[in-house]
Amino acid sequence: MIKTNQTNQTNETNQMNQMNQTDQKTILVGVTDIFFYTKVRDALMSKGYRIERARTQQDIAEKASATIPSAFILNMNDETLNAFQALETLKADAGLKTIPILAFANHEEVDTFNRARALGVTKIVSRNEFSARLKDLVEEVMLNGK
Repeated sequence: MIKTNQTNQTNETNQMNQMNQTDQKTILVGVTDIFFYTKVRDALMSKGYRIERARTQQDIAEKASATIPSAFILNMNDETLNAFQALETLKADAGLKTIPILAFANHEEVDTFNRARALGVTKIVSRNEFSARLKDLVEEVMLNGK
């Protein structure tokens, strides 16, 4: 009887942990610029999101697999982090390819916008729009991207 109660308690604890993980709104942010990342982090944490930062290709693959984020944010103009390669990595993984991706780039880079869309970005906007409407864009992508 005691073992059964312990098993039930363990199962309930595991279910609660899974619910907490599922309810956790984690966003993986592929941005190497610390100042821009801090702006994104502060804006989204105030809305209850948990933020994970990816600075390298290896970070993208490892953190995406470990956290299974609710959404990705990618800076398509980040010279240190190859955003196109990151998109290919994310879309190649069956467990990650359905996660919505919000990307941003310089507004005059039409080829970047088109290539990002072709690689499966849920939404791509100009850097200015991203900065001005970050919270709304994340909500929109998470709502419509799944």
